[in-house]
Amino acid sequence: MKNCMVLTTVPNDKQAKLIIQNLFDSRLAACIQSMPIESHYVWEGELCCSKEILLIIKTNQSCYPDIEGKITDLHEYDVPQIVQVPFSDGLSPYLEWIKASVDV
Repeated sequence: MKNCMVLTTVPNDKQAKLIIQNLFDSRLAACIQSMPIESHYVWEGELCCSKEILLIIKTNQSCYPDIEGKITDLHEYDVPQIVQVPFSDGLSPYLEWIKASVDV
């Protein structure tokens, strides 16, 4: 199976920690990076700007359906960003570490 990143945004640290802990407890992620961002978007016809936390989840493509389900169940947003970005290539030992770290 191929490795990938799953990207999602959350409104606060509490939600980020909840999702991160849940994904690690389920062995669905090898690494999760979090960083504060500012998102600009149109929602219900209005231009919005929100401070959010971006989660970058390193995993395997076979884990994506479970990750999407867990994030959807735990997320506060009506329509959360949950997207998968496949890796086209990478450092071989790093990619092997990801495979070994998730429960595939």
